[in-house]
Amino acid sequence: MSNAAVIVPQRAWGKGRLVAKSALGRSRIAELYQEGCAKIRLPKTFDASMEAVLINSSGGLTGGDRMIWEVAAGTGTEVTVTTQACEKIYKASADTVEVSTRIDVANGARVDWLPQETILFDRASLSRSLEVDLAADATFLAVEAVLLGRKAMGEAVEAGLFRDRWRIRLEGRLLHADNLSLAGDVASLGRRAAVLGGAVAFATLLFVGPQCEALLPCLRGLLDNQTGVGISHLQVGDRDKLVARFAAADGYALRKILIPVISHLRKQKTVPKVWVL
Repeated sequence: MSNAAVIVPQRAWGKGRLVAKSALGRSRIAELYQEGCAKIRLPKTFDASMEAVLINSSGGLTGGDRMIWEVAAGTGTEVTVTTQACEKIYKASADTVEVSTRIDVANGARVDWLPQETILFDRASLSRSLEVDLAADATFLAVEAVLLGRKAMGEAVEAGLFRDRWRIRLEGRLLHADNLSLAGDVASLGRRAAVLGGAVAFATLLFVGPQCEALLPCLRGLLDNQTGVGISHLQVGDRDKLVARFAAADGYALRKILIPVISHLRKQKTVPKVWVL
């Protein structure tokens, strides 16, 4: 019997939690927790809102890495959450990256979940989830964008795994469920007209808040003459939501479509500064 030691590859692990409260007319920190490679920075804002920048200090993720993010917006707060850079998911020799996000939004509060794009490299393996609980009078905007390689660098994703699971609940009742799975021959799947039609950059947007139906005509105007996009107004029970899908030739083209839509849903407030640095 061999006595050779088993070498276990080093894995990235991180957990970050931010809780916001309303005090003196501003959104302020009630709780801030960071562990492992998960870091949260709070740049200065010039209004009553809070902006949180999530950072993965490991520089990227590969098979077996784990990241957990938690955000809670207290009554009357406004929190925008973004990332310092695009999250890179590298080739996995074994196992799968797991990223989970949980967001709680209290009455009268708003959270804009606006991470920068996730870049998948060839043979990457990623499973992520977004769990959101909304109070009756909460507002929530979420945008998640994915790039299948960096086209400008000549990269392409031929095979791999990408699973994405969204569950958005309003006072405990399911308001929105979304499951996406690209597995195996990702390149062939992406060429199908019913999937991406050859696009390598895509995004999903969800907005839950007031005046969804009234916002729709302007949003459709912003998307007029754009291919690979669609937006719908839906009602679940007595609550409205907007759901949009975007597909584009590359990340630059995707941002050109996304940013005006995001700004309109943020009452003409532009995307976080780290998006354009």
